[in-house]
Amino acid sequence: MDLTDTAWVINLIAGVAIALGVVGVVVPVVPGLLLSWAGVLFWAVFGEGSAAVRWLVLGLATAVALLGGLIKYMVPGRRLKSAGVPNSALLAGGLLGVIGFFVIPVLGLPLGFVLGVYLVERVRLGPGQAWPSTKYALHAAGMAMLIEFTAALAVAVVWVFGLLWSGWLLP
Repeated sequence: MDLTDTAWVINLIAGVAIALGVVGVVVPVVPGLLLSWAGVLFWAVFGEGSAAVRWLVLGLATAVALLGGLIKYMVPGRRLKSAGVPNSALLAGGLLGVIGFFVIPVLGLPLGFVLGVYLVERVRLGPGQAWPSTKYALHAAGMAMLIEFTAALAVAVVWVFGLLWSGWLLP
């Protein structure tokens, strides 16, 4: 590897963006899946090696990211609807989560979400049924995070195979 070559810098930038995207799914500070996909886009546009391979990898990464984003909203949303958790509880959870994020950085987001859902459900159902409904909402949020994390990891794996296939990592 020649350090004056720009290919390793492009690959490094793309790899860091993809890794930050994967971490960003778990630590809600950056848009995780979008950042992972953007790293692959950067590599496809500016990288070296076979252009056909780079664009094919971008197409696969785009399909994985779109499918992951779609499933992220469909599966948990269906479970919440079947459990009877209203959108107003999720909206309150999201609003208090955003406020909590600024009050207690990073940890305030999940704490605010739980508090918002719990308060709305407590008013709607009473103190006895508020916590089970809140647990359903937490489970759905965790499932959405797991789906997005899996999609971001899949984008990273597609990119690594693209590096291998384009001949950059292996001669």
